[in-house]
Amino acid sequence: MGDSSASSNRVKLRDGRYLAYRETGVPKQAAKYKIILVHGFGSSKEMNFSASNELIEELGVYFLFYDRSGYGESDSNTKRSLESEVDDIAELADQLELGPKFYLIGISMGSYPTWGCLKHIPHRLSGVAFVAPVVNYRWPSLPKKLIKKDYRRGIIKWGLRISKYAPGLLHWWVIQKLFPSTSSVLESNPVYFNSHDMEVLKRTTGFPMLTKDSLRERNVFDTLRDDFIACFGQWDFEPADLNISKESCIHIWHGKEDKVVPFQLQRCILQKQPLINYHEIPQGGHLVVHYDGVCDSILRSLLDS
Repeated sequence: MGDSSASSNRVKLRDGRYLAYRETGVPKQAAKYKIILVHGFGSSKEMNFSASNELIEELGVYFLFYDRSGYGESDSNTKRSLESEVDDIAELADQLELGPKFYLIGISMGSYPTWGCLKHIPHRLSGVAFVAPVVNYRWPSLPKKLIKKDYRRGIIKWGLRISKYAPGLLHWWVIQKLFPSTSSVLESNPVYFNSHDMEVLKRTTGFPMLTKDSLRERNVFDTLRDDFIACFGQWDFEPADLNISKESCIHIWHGKEDKVVPFQLQRCILQKQPLINYHEIPQGGHLVVHYDGVCDSILRSLLDS
């Protein structure tokens, strides 16, 4: 911890770990809006949120990207949990003096720390946007008839079991059997992505932590495993339990052709929380955050609410 070779800005947390971050947009002191972006599985603070510079300047937006624990140049947390992810966000905001309130945008699996913030530190949030958020199949409010035959539920259930009780075997299997090449694990796989996602992957770097070469490194594998367990393990709440009002300013953006998280599950959340603003992209897949114009639309809907 505290390796001086790290090239990014970092803050030291109370428990001694370091979190790496980067800042973009207008200068923090001049910003009208301050937004923390929470990256997803296998990503990092270097993720691309392609809002136009003109809109960023017009609205006066400051962005704070950070490497969640174990990702990029941030130290790992062997006690990672939903609550620890929330604590990291709150402490990062305090150390960088974002003020009493800020906005959050959670991307894909970055949604579980974001839901956690809505549960544990709602008073700190001016507004929240979820983009292609994952769903925990253990949430009691999800209709059994909808999820019973969902193959993704079975994969996650199996993944949790072996991640907890046989991580060494899982690591061996991942690097030996599952992926035949050194290309990205998910890249160009029609099981996970629709045709629009495929086009995105042709012009982006994909998922750098999910290559076979990266996964050979045990610390990379352990970070991904711990993140998976925290996301899909047992929570002490679900979105249906949250006290959401019109003033909460919560948005969900989701593609109707998302093959990772079925849009029907997002609609279930809406049935329990009708005051959430739901934006469904008709031909959108899981990578909608990278589609042209979507980031501008996310900012306008979130900040003009």
